Amino acid sequence: STEIYRKGSKYLQKMLDAGVLVRDKRPSFYIYRIESDGKSQTGFVGAGSVEAYEKNLIRRHELTRPDKEKDRVDQILSVNAHTGPVLAVHSSHQPLNTISQCFCDENNPEYSVEHQGATHSLWSIHKPELVQKIMTEFDNLGVIYIADGHHRSAAASRVAKIKRDANPRHNGREPYNRFLVVSFPETEVRILDYNRVVKGFNNLSQGDFLAALENNFRVSVSSSPVRPTRSLSFGLYLHGKWYEINYLGDTKGYSSETDILDVNILQNSILSPILKIGDPRIDPRIGFVGGTRGLSELERLVDSGSWSVAFSLFPTSMNQLMAVANESKIMPPKSTWFEPKLADGLVSLALD
Repeated sequence: STEIYRKGSKYLQKMLDAGVLVRDKRPSFYIYRIESDGKSQTGFVGAGSVEAYEKNLIRRHELTRPDKEKDRVDQILSVNAHTGPVLAVHSSHQPLNTISQCFCDENNPEYSVEHQGATHSLWSIHKPELVQKIMTEFDNLGVIYIADGHHRSAAASRVAKIKRDANPRHNGREPYNRFLVVSFPETEVRILDYNRVVKGFNNLSQGDFLAALENNFRVSVSSSPVRPTRSLSFGLYLHGKWYEINYLGDTKGYSSETDILDVNILQNSILSPILKIGDPRIDPRIGFVGGTRGLSELERLVDSGSWSVAFSLFPTSMNQLMAVANESKIMPPKSTWFEPKLADGLVSLALD
C-alpha cells in the first residue's frame, strides 16, 4: 500500500542519515556469499542493464502478473531505489570463479549477517582494474539468466521508461537505466522440488482417477513417501497412501525442452485432461508447496481434508531452466523453488 511504501522511504532515509547504510561513491562490484546446510554459493552483486534485459541478454523463463508488477513499480518509485535484488545465474566461468575465490581468500568480508538460517557475507571490490576485469568477463559470457525475480526485473524496465519519459535530458547513463542483480555460477545454485496439491477429482471416484492415470503412467503403490529421484517420475499421495507414477509417453519426438519439463508433463497429462485444471495460475483448486516444507507437509494437507491429492515432483534442473530461456519459451508457474533466498536491503541501488 502507499502508506507502507511511504514508511519504507522514510526508514531508508533514516538508515542513511544514521550511517547504518553507507552510500558508496566508487564504481564497485560486491561479492555475495550465502552459506547454509554445509553448502555455499558465491556470486557478484552488480547493476544489470535494463537495455540488456529488454534485448533478452538477461533472459527470463516466466510470465509476470500485471498487479504484482505494478506493486513492485510503486515500491521502487516511492523509495527511489532498488532494494530487492534479482537472483540470476550465469554459465560457470573460470575467470569469474577465480576472481571471487582469490578475493574471498585474501580479504575478510565487510559484512556478515545471519538471515533465515543462512550466513550472508559481502565483500566490496572497487579497484578500477578489477572492476573493469569483472565487467569484461560478464561481457564475454554474453547472457545471464533470471532465476528468481521476474517481477522485479519487469518492474525495473517499467520504472526506467517512466523516468526516461520524464527526463528531457535522458542520456542512457542515469542510475534508473540499471537494476540490482546478484549473479551466481549455475553450478552453485540449488533448485528444490515445487510440489502440487489439488482439491477434488473432477467428479471422478478415486478408483476412476487412478484408472485414468494408467493411460499414460505406470502406477505402483509405495510403502514409504515418494521423493522422485529422476525426471518423468512422480509421487502421488491419496487417501493415506503413497504411489509412484512413472510417465510412459515417448519424449523423443518433443522439439522443445519446455514440453518435457516434469511440471508440463504433469499439467498436460493429469491436471488438465483428467482434473480439468486449465490455468494453474488462477485456478483455486490447485496449491503449490515449496520443497523446504517436505513431503510430510503434503501428507498433512491431504490428511486434513482441505486437499484431495498431492503430487511430488523431481526438481527442475538448471540446464532445463537455461534451455527454456534460450528458446525464449515460458515455464509454467511455480516450476522452480530456489533455496536459500537472497536477503533484501544488504545492497541497494539508488536511482538518483
